[in-house]
Amino acid sequence: MGQKGEERDKEAQGDKETRRQEGKERTPGERSGPSAWLKLMVHNILKEVEAQALALATNRTGSEMLQELLGFSPLKSLCRVWAALRSDLRFVACHRCGVHVLQSALLQLPRLLGSPAEEEEEEEEEGKDGPLETLEELVLGLAAEVCGDFLFYCGDTHGSFVVRTLLQVLGGTLLESERARHRGSQSPVFITDKISSFCLQVALQILHRKRPQCCAHLCNAVIGYLSSRNSSADGRLQSLFEDHFRGQLQTLAAHPIANFPLQRLLDAITTPELLSPVFEELSPALEAVLAQGHSGVVIALVGACRRVGTHQSQVLQLLLEAFHCAEPSSRQVACVPLFAALMAYEVYYGLAEEEGAVPAEHQVEMATARDLGEVTVLGSLLLQHLLHFSSPGLILRSLGALTGPQLLALAQSPAGSHVVDAVLTSPSVTRKQRRHALKTLKGQYVALACSRHGSRVLDAIWSGAALGARKEIAAELGERNQELIRDTFGHHVARNVALTTFLKRREAWEQQQGAVAKRRRALNSVLED
Repeated sequence: MGQKGEERDKEAQGDKETRRQEGKERTPGERSGPSAWLKLMVHNILKEVEAQALALATNRTGSEMLQELLGFSPLKSLCRVWAALRSDLRFVACHRCGVHVLQSALLQLPRLLGSPAEEEEEEEEEGKDGPLETLEELVLGLAAEVCGDFLFYCGDTHGSFVVRTLLQVLGGTLLESERARHRGSQSPVFITDKISSFCLQVALQILHRKRPQCCAHLCNAVIGYLSSRNSSADGRLQSLFEDHFRGQLQTLAAHPIANFPLQRLLDAITTPELLSPVFEELSPALEAVLAQGHSGVVIALVGACRRVGTHQSQVLQLLLEAFHCAEPSSRQVACVPLFAALMAYEVYYGLAEEEGAVPAEHQVEMATARDLGEVTVLGSLLLQHLLHFSSPGLILRSLGALTGPQLLALAQSPAGSHVVDAVLTSPSVTRKQRRHALKTLKGQYVALACSRHGSRVLDAIWSGAALGARKEIAAELGERNQELIRDTFGHHVARNVALTTFLKRREAWEQQQGAVAKRRRALNSVLED
């Protein structure tokens, strides 16, 4: 009896050891990280999609896929993806899908930095801008970017997630996943702001665990501040509008200070039921608000129309009238430079029109001879909203009417480059419309490549271009290859285009680009499904 019992114990122990070795059961001291074959698979997938990391991160399905992959990613693979997103860090951090990719990458630090150095067979690789940065350098770079504009990131709906995750990672304490919170009324004060306050909450939790005395001091300061404020029982935006804003919107829009809280109200609108009465009351004063220099109110109203999906054609017509390019209809083709510069038609073109006189027809020769005016930040935001309207045809036709040098100036502008981004990313713009709107950039690719912001735009154009368009771009760049290689920004574009291979081994280049296009089509089909 005892002998049989011992044999059964030995068999059970043997089965347990077998299961442990197969990965089905682990002893308490063993690491539960991804297996070698899984790491290799994830490494290969991330290497394939690295060039499209930005597009994937800002796509709902692509973002979810990247988040899952980063959870099993080896160190170098994660660093490469992070480096690919670095040039558009603010855009990714404040994007509703992109922010979660950054969060997922940050949350891998305890796993990757707390484990032994990975034995990767691949040779040391270089990133787009030189040797690949370490994970620590990438995290500190992100932290420096956030610190440089701390209040902006804390107050942004999506950017605040990056701040909170950074606080946890740099504080060495990971809190439980934060649940979605109910939307409340918005306030311009940091502590009581519905977005910024989340960052303060996380900071308090980290300090409570790491620096209790600092936490107590901060808590006393917060309590003292809140005690000095009159509490507001009204938490519903609709009630806030009905009780306090209705009938006062035009007055608030004209006020030098009160127009800012009005912008926050407009930013918070998400339903047609609220937007309709607000639009009805505010829209008649659109031109007057612009004339007073309170363009932020108009941009916020247009943004609400984009977000809710109503009153889009009405607000576009009002904008054309406010900028004096609605009638005669020939003037409408000039709307993009007017909106970008936030100038009325006669001011932009230096015309002396008497009040009450019939507006003159648009002169194409006059428009093409003029350099593009300065692109303002608010003008860029206005155009970005309009390009995301359900019918952006007029804006696209106006872009297509710009000369090559004018469109180049737009793409090279810090603010204007984001207008071109909107053309490339808006789901309302078809491939044919996109090609027509940007056609005059042909012949300007070298100048674009040798510009800080233009090179980023050219990278984005290249990323979405078909093989035929890529040949045209590469051929034009190849004519001035040496100039590109010597330029600070141009040599990155030349490497991205594989220009040396194009010039010396055309057939191999076409095979390589064909394979890339095939993978992109397969990836797009997955994302569409």
